Amino acid sequence: MARNRRRRLGAWLLALLVLAVVLALYEADRTGVSEPSAGSCPDSALQCPGTSPAPGPTPTPTPSADPSATGSPSPSATAAPSSSATPSPGTGGAPTTGPCSSPGACGFPDPHTTGPRIALERHDTGNMSVKTDGTVIKGWDIRGSLDVYANDVTIIDSRITSTNWWGINLRPGYSGLRVLHTTITAVPGKGPDNGGVDYAVSNMGGSSIEVGWCDISVFGNALSMGQGELHDNYVHDIVAFRNQGGEWQHTDAVISGGGNKGRLTIRHNTLLNPVPVEQGASAAIGLFADTGSVSSVVVDGNWLAGGAYALYGGGPGATGIQVTDNVFSAQYHPNGGAYGLVAAWNAGGAGNVWHGNHTADGRPVVPEPTS
Repeated sequence: MARNRRRRLGAWLLALLVLAVVLALYEADRTGVSEPSAGSCPDSALQCPGTSPAPGPTPTPTPSADPSATGSPSPSATAAPSSSATPSPGTGGAPTTGPCSSPGACGFPDPHTTGPRIALERHDTGNMSVKTDGTVIKGWDIRGSLDVYANDVTIIDSRITSTNWWGINLRPGYSGLRVLHTTITAVPGKGPDNGGVDYAVSNMGGSSIEVGWCDISVFGNALSMGQGELHDNYVHDIVAFRNQGGEWQHTDAVISGGGNKGRLTIRHNTLLNPVPVEQGASAAIGLFADTGSVSSVVVDGNWLAGGAYALYGGGPGATGIQVTDNVFSAQYHPNGGAYGLVAAWNAGGAGNVWHGNHTADGRPVVPEPTS
């Protein structure tokens, strides 16, 4: 009798043990402990756990060219990253002294730290207008461009291949655009400006926009705006082209035409302009007084190379320009740019600061006095 009870007790204990193992495996699978999914990637992260840093477009069945057939972007209160969730731009990476061999080796943005972090789904949108406030576009491989007529739009973890004037354009009267962890490129020879394409991201609005952790190439004036937060981007392989007037288009990795009312912050980016000067190269960063005086610009901790000059500093009327801890590279020209490192720096302008800037081999950079 006692022996039978011991056998039943042993059987019950074995059954309970098997049940516990099954429940543990089920819970691990349900919560994703074994392998995080692409959708679990935090919007503020530089890299998703368990994925390669910047995957290219994933081949998927080609949908209809009608944007409605691929599913249109929709407003989302939960998918958009909050400002508090995004790390402070430019934290770490920019050395203040000593030699630096290359952008990636010295902590500056490169292909491994920029662009989408998740697999993408192809969307043949063409030149699409976004007109709904709060729209979030995430995980799209877009063949087309985005013209934004809405507030608080977020494009994140996506790729845009444009044949339009721009990749992303914010129209006047709208605000709150954020472009994060996205590749923005174009098809050389297919753009409307005599085969060229002008702006990867253009801010025609009246407020600041954010562009961060993006991989940007081809466009003549890649990041065009008078105000915004540009951080942790990799701008490279700008392509020269003649504009509709038959002249070489001026090219800049970042360009501001002056007259801005808000602040432009350019922090911890790799900004490369390989275009030959005889084919229109202007600068890696061009602060020009085309539409008014340049003011309230922070240029901090960037890697700069190429152009006629690597940096145009705003000219005689520029004020409130802070240029600090940038690295000027000779990877295209011995003097940083074809003609030199810096031009149009107004040393006597109110609030202008020049500090801690040096060449990639560690030599201090001191602007020549303006005449």
